[in-house]
Amino acid sequence: MKILFPKFDKIGMPLLGVAASVLFVLEAKRQLRRRTRPKTKRLIQNASVAVTALPALRLLLVPGMYAAARWANRHQFGLMPWLKLPTAVRYGLGFLLLDYGNYFWHMLMHRSGLLWRFHNVHHSDMDLDLSSAWRFHVGENFASVPYRGGVIALLGVPAPLVLFYEVIFEGCTAFHHSNLRLPYAVEKQLCKVMVTPRMHGIHHSIVRQETNSNYSVIFSWWDRLHQTLRLNVPQDEITIGVPAYRNPSEQKPAHLFRMPFEKPRAWVLPDGTVPEREERPSPTILLP
Repeated sequence: MKILFPKFDKIGMPLLGVAASVLFVLEAKRQLRRRTRPKTKRLIQNASVAVTALPALRLLLVPGMYAAARWANRHQFGLMPWLKLPTAVRYGLGFLLLDYGNYFWHMLMHRSGLLWRFHNVHHSDMDLDLSSAWRFHVGENFASVPYRGGVIALLGVPAPLVLFYEVIFEGCTAFHHSNLRLPYAVEKQLCKVMVTPRMHGIHHSIVRQETNSNYSVIFSWWDRLHQTLRLNVPQDEITIGVPAYRNPSEQKPAHLFRMPFEKPRAWVLPDGTVPEREERPSPTILLP
């Protein structure tokens, strides 16, 4: 299985590094939500989780997805070869369908008890910022290989597109996890097309119906299509995290690595109450 991708590593990864550096500075200057935990401690804890997840992403997930695309391309397998589309259309449609497939993967991680055990490590972060974009349990990256590779094979998308999409995917993931306060008027229009920090902040709420919304990764269209879009929650009313995991001492890396293998907790706060919010009208209109 091929693991070296010169353009991906020499162009794509440095571009992602620059984008992350810019977001890191901007989110410190234009903070969207007030922090609840010490920044440095969180950065160390999240980096400790990412130090295993990122190598799995680069050395297993990316090569696995590329291998699936190469196999499909060699055997003229999948939707794209069957449709016999012009090259430009094949790349454009393929990009959209890859993103659509990841919408369903994200939804599945919330609806499958087994997958949620691993995804919960990401959601149990009690603040949301750039570092949250890489706080994923290594087991989640392993689990995503057969799904994402299978979708790629069924679509039959060109192998180079897989690498290009992954760079955009990672960049957008960093962007919408950031704690960057964009001008409200700008973000209100931007979220009609793509996932933004305010939109994704709602997805990380401790209110269950808010967590189970806004599954899109790049384009917000998929949530609109499937009526899972929720934008009408003011940012200053959001509590980030998972209600049963509010103890800062459980944010230590050793516990985060063990979390998927422990008995799942009910969706309640430590005092036994269920976080709720009165439903507002117009869920597709972004509130500040």
